[in-house]
Amino acid sequence: MSDRHDVVPILAGVFRDHGFDGSSLAVISKQTGLGKGSLYHYFPRGKQEMAEAVLDDVEQWFQHNVFEPLRHSTDAASTTHAMFEQTARYFRSNRLVCLFGAFTLGLERAVFSGRVAAHFTHWIDALTPVLRQLGHGESAEELAEEIVAGIQGALVLSRASNDATRFDRLLTRLEASTARIPAGAPA
Repeated sequence: MSDRHDVVPILAGVFRDHGFDGSSLAVISKQTGLGKGSLYHYFPRGKQEMAEAVLDDVEQWFQHNVFEPLRHSTDAASTTHAMFEQTARYFRSNRLVCLFGAFTLGLERAVFSGRVAAHFTHWIDALTPVLRQLGHGESAEELAEEIVAGIQGALVLSRASNDATRFDRLLTRLEASTARIPAGAPA
């Protein structure tokens, strides 16, 4: 590995496969091919700093591919469709695991809960105005919450049942819930 940045995707895979608690330094060392000294060189604060680097990477991806396009939307329907496509692509490529969600399950929850809550709040806040543009009015924020929660639930259900097609079906239904409401129709 030439630098810390090269290690982060491998760490993400370790945390996806083993969770935070199950990702011991021995497991991380084996998966990255780095000794403990090299790991501490790149991440002086240890496993917590490794997890923070992984979450930084995921957050940057979502900022670039999901949140910013939503915030700068000029075509609400296309932007919403693109959000679902990007989200599906991301989670399919990461074995239907949301690291932000996974970091709320064990003792690491105390360390990462604020950051996890902020991630989901950013998503809801970015999606809400787009849903308003689609005619959802006052119910836009509630629908945004349902969509983000629905995506998380779809991940859990699909992974638990080992059926990725469930994820796709549920995302299709969630996307359908965003359909433009004609002017004058009740939201």
